[in-house]
Amino acid sequence: MTAINSRLITLDPVSYPGKDIIVDVLRLDKIHPVISGNKWYKLRFYLKQAIEQHKKTICTFGGAWSNHIVATAAACAENGLQSIGIIRGEKPAVLSNTLQEAIGYGMQLYFTSREDFRNKKIPFDNSHESILTVLEGGFGIPGAEGASTILELVQPGNYTDIFCACGTGTMLAGLAMAAAPQTRVTGISVLKNHTGLEKDTRSLMGTSKKDFTVMHDFHQGGYAKKTEALIDFMNRFYSQTGIPSDFVYTGKLFYALDQLLAEGYFAPHSRILAIHSGGLQGNSSLENGTLIF
Repeated sequence: MTAINSRLITLDPVSYPGKDIIVDVLRLDKIHPVISGNKWYKLRFYLKQAIEQHKKTICTFGGAWSNHIVATAAACAENGLQSIGIIRGEKPAVLSNTLQEAIGYGMQLYFTSREDFRNKKIPFDNSHESILTVLEGGFGIPGAEGASTILELVQPGNYTDIFCACGTGTMLAGLAMAAAPQTRVTGISVLKNHTGLEKDTRSLMGTSKKDFTVMHDFHQGGYAKKTEALIDFMNRFYSQTGIPSDFVYTGKLFYALDQLLAEGYFAPHSRILAIHSGGLQGNSSLENGTLIF
């Protein structure tokens, strides 16, 4: 199975003058230009399972700008597997850059209604034993177990808090399972009214009793929604740190941290680890010049 070079990952400190707080950003976005960030970690055990079970194809779900879709396509291509993507919504007249890139890696696309997508209905006969089905965002126990290995890159006990952006809760579950007992783990939900996120996350954690928190107030209007304040912040954050973000996930994470720090949410001497989950695909939908990176 193709290995990712974890030596490319850096731990970048972010300075907040006047705050007696340390913030480190774990730059998972650096590991691969396409299989970026947490996508690799959530996919790694599915890929291992497919190879060991002699599957020929991985079938998965996602939207038109899904980082997971293109990462799965690339990972399958690198590992000699075929890939199928079931895409939410009708086929548009012009495919997104993400879907075009996925096709370039050999992924076969099927477009389905939002209702069928929500019910995870597969529009073809998938009973053949050569197909492994992976849910949207890598949701599932193997995805969470893969995400738990992210914290092998750091000394998790060194941090009072670990923060990540979350959609399905898969990475949040993995981080919570692997975190030190005294470390608070917090997910910034990027979806509006995602009331089932806590339950979904807990369902992936097996016997682990580790607590975690989900914050629902930083979605900027909902999934893949943005505000002028968010875009301005992303540009300012890049100017100050050199760290790029996207408006779907990581921009909302760093924006939330900035707001929480300004509000005095963290106790003095806190040490915060923010997980940069990679995937800047969504930024391709923005007009040229919107972002400075």
